[in-house]
Amino acid sequence: MCRLDPGSGLCLGCKRTMEEIADWPMLPVKGKRAIIARLAGRAISPIRH
Repeated sequence: MCRLDPGSGLCLGCKRTMEEIADWPMLPVKGKRAIIARLAGRAISPIRH
């Protein structure tokens, strides 16, 4: 289950956007691979207290 970071809009676990998460089940393998390739460049800033 994905949980979105309110600041970045990315899932805290898989780093996908809400749109990518919603589209995932319907994407062809090529589309899924394209998203996976982009994930390495995504980071969520650590929470500062």
